[in-house]
Amino acid sequence: MAILLEVCVDSPDGVIAAAKGGADRLELCSALALGGLTPTTITMAGAGLLGIPAVAMIRPRAGDFVWSAEEVDHMRAEIDEAVEMGMAGVVLGANRPDGRLDAKVLRVLRAQVPEGVETVLHRAIDLTPDPVEAVETAVALGFDRILTSGGAVTAAEGLGRLRAMLDRAGGRITIMPGSGITAENVAALLALLPVGEVHASCAADLPQAARAVAMGFTGPLRRETDRGRVRALRKALDQLG
Repeated sequence: MAILLEVCVDSPDGVIAAAKGGADRLELCSALALGGLTPTTITMAGAGLLGIPAVAMIRPRAGDFVWSAEEVDHMRAEIDEAVEMGMAGVVLGANRPDGRLDAKVLRVLRAQVPEGVETVLHRAIDLTPDPVEAVETAVALGFDRILTSGGAVTAAEGLGRLRAMLDRAGGRITIMPGSGITAENVAALLALLPVGEVHASCAADLPQAARAVAMGFTGPLRRETDRGRVRALRKALDQLG
């Protein structure tokens, strides 16, 4: 069975590169350099024209995932907008100050999502004291999928915990590994982790104009989805499937 490839993108060029490279699903964001924020309406509209399922990140600011009441209300409105734009799902996360998942906030956000629209718990779970135990919270709240690196910086480093999370899930919720997955390492990862889908950025570093860097508009490099890297990862997954 083919392994599904989800690619996160944050620009019009990234959307096209992922689609033409062979992505099966897009995670739409803005500002991936900040970990991904809520995408613009135009980005969602453009992705909707490609005929590829897309899910939208719901994250109104950079930083942690401890949300104020005002931010929760803002995220509810962003969920409504994503649904109106035809997104196949929304990507959510919330932590308490001690790092545990904030079940109260997540329940409010989940209730905003209508029947038939997927809900994905993002890597807020990787900040919890025990991501394996947190799987139970995600299941209880009715999430469809968890994006996770197993509580590590990369999925390769979190492999052992990813396997434990997969075992804990027991088929009740999809575990989708992400962070640092490439065409070069995906075979070794999936040889030890029997999952049906993976998440990747497939990004390359693009040098930026010296003047823009000097003015503080950007760093010396900007990461952008690379069609060739998407295609290479798609090929590697097809060989495994």
